[in-house]
Amino acid sequence: MLLFIKCIISMMIGLFLSLITGFLLLPFLHEKKANQRLSIYLADKHSSKKDVPTMGGLIFLLPTLLFLFLLIVTKKITVSSNLLIVLFTFIGYALIGFIDDALIIYRNDNRGLSESMKLFLQICLAIFLFSFFLRAGNEPLLWIHTLGIKMDIGWLYGVFLLFVLIGSSNAVNITDGLDGLAAGLSIIAFFTMGIITTMTGWLEGYQEISIFIFTLIGALLGFLFFNANPAKIFMGDTGSLTLGATLGMIAILTRHELLLVLIGAVFVIETMTCVIQRVYYKFTKKRLFPITPIHHTFERYLPEREVVKIFWIIGLFVSLLALLFGVWI
Repeated sequence: MLLFIKCIISMMIGLFLSLITGFLLLPFLHEKKANQRLSIYLADKHSSKKDVPTMGGLIFLLPTLLFLFLLIVTKKITVSSNLLIVLFTFIGYALIGFIDDALIIYRNDNRGLSESMKLFLQICLAIFLFSFFLRAGNEPLLWIHTLGIKMDIGWLYGVFLLFVLIGSSNAVNITDGLDGLAAGLSIIAFFTMGIITTMTGWLEGYQEISIFIFTLIGALLGFLFFNANPAKIFMGDTGSLTLGATLGMIAILTRHELLLVLIGAVFVIETMTCVIQRVYYKFTKKRLFPITPIHHTFERYLPEREVVKIFWIIGLFVSLLALLFGVWI
């Protein structure tokens, strides 16, 4: 019960700090003309978004890190190896996203980091995190709770960790295409993972990780105030890469990697439609979907707000299913 209360208080503080950060940061980004250029395929549909600044991920990144730093300095929480793994993931992917967004703004077009360079940086970071993961005393186990299966897969777990981190980070990045879509789905996913984390008493530092998660949820709620339709700011790669990778790392630490596929089902579907579209076009020179990610296809037939609501509801439904498997079964 005490942990639950701490998590609720942390969420409230995260919300408060992110609102302050947003009101301070928004004028600064407008002054610096930190706008992301619109895709030529969406220029007409999203013409009203051309002057909306990016890098909004800072609105929830900075408050979350500030509050965790204050908790550590005042010795309200202890720093475990597992909490450090989460924080290194959070900060590491934020830096990659920040560099990408900064290049887009500096070049005044959509050419940020190249796909190969972004992948290289993500692989290097994942290797470092896997090494730290093992040094922290974590075993390379593939653990399927529902079936009671526990397998030590050795170095292959490093490949698996790499796949989870890169897959989850890019999945949220791909989904971040409509006002409030990725932020709302991330809140739902982190809330689900937060509940699961509070129940993993066997994990060293689980209480501190839970507090981190709920602080981030509060900060995301504050960001959503600025990002909901009509958006005043976009999270950019600074936010989306960070959210996906952090969600993936928490799933790894709590041994719910496979459950993450259900929790993030909307992210998975968004990513798979892009992959299928690219492969299909390569072999047929035709498009299977009118436009990907799939939310843009829905946007052709429904207002943006309705598409976001539908995807949020789907995200909530699959997260409730995930809780059924992750907590009860």
